[in-house]
Amino acid sequence: MPMQASNDHQKAKRLMTDTVISSATKEVIIGAGRPFVMIGERINPTGRKLLAAEMKEGDFSRVEADALAQVAAGAQMLDVNAGIPLADEPALLARAIELVQSVTDVPISIDSSIVEALEAGLAVYKGKPLVNSVTGEDEQMERVLPLVAKYGAAVVAISNDETGISEDPDVRFEVAKKIVNRAADHGIPREDIVVDPLVMPIGAMGTAGQQVFALLRRLHGELGVNTTCGASNVSFGLPARNAVTGTFLAMAISNGMTSAIMSPLHEEVRTAVMAADVLAGNDENCAAWISAKRDPDAGGGQGAARRRAGGRRRK
Repeated sequence: MPMQASNDHQKAKRLMTDTVISSATKEVIIGAGRPFVMIGERINPTGRKLLAAEMKEGDFSRVEADALAQVAAGAQMLDVNAGIPLADEPALLARAIELVQSVTDVPISIDSSIVEALEAGLAVYKGKPLVNSVTGEDEQMERVLPLVAKYGAAVVAISNDETGISEDPDVRFEVAKKIVNRAADHGIPREDIVVDPLVMPIGAMGTAGQQVFALLRRLHGELGVNTTCGASNVSFGLPARNAVTGTFLAMAISNGMTSAIMSPLHEEVRTAVMAADVLAGNDENCAAWISAKRDPDAGGGQGAARRRAGGRRRK
């Protein structure tokens, strides 16, 4: 390996860190070289009129069903959002978090743009959550970061600020760096910052994928932070969305992404993530892949015996 490449590799290795998120009984680690963390996106009333109406009326049965289905499909964490217009979001978010924690043991990403709702969720949460999110806007940082520090949480840092979302990945990198530095001023360590590089719809912005991949490499190699994104954004408006989303995630993993807010219910997407983990060396001995994909008859039994018998060449 050339000297410069070796130095860059060693620098990145020194910076790599683990973000530990937990429920009352279970710990999940987001980190480079570790299995990719799928954060289930389904508990979010945005764009789901029926879920929004039910939650507003106090019916959380769909929230419970979505939580159980996503964990059964392989989600290691769940994102919980209660952003419903003209509703009491702090109360709804707190109730949703308590319910989800009563039916599953996976850690939660507490998702709101309302600081009061975040605090209500943090107050009832058992464990160390991921707060989703804080932007690079000075006013928001000064409201959200003290809250994150108070509750000992980790936080998603979204790489936009007062100027909006830049199409220049270098500008987004500087916003992420600003948030990391400001968080340190509040006693929040770098390992508790998970940066969202902001994934734009590829159908509207042809360079969206390239921008994110370039930014991921810098976030991983220079800042040493873990990363996440709203993965389904990339395929918005396109046909065969799951194929695009799955391929995007596989490529993002190869460029250093360590988690994503996504739906684990789509097998095509989930399989792409698992295969990327195998090829990136994050699935030791391909154990998770083999466990999930092995033919149940391949290891022996009558079915395997029949196939072996049927496969013999006739003399």
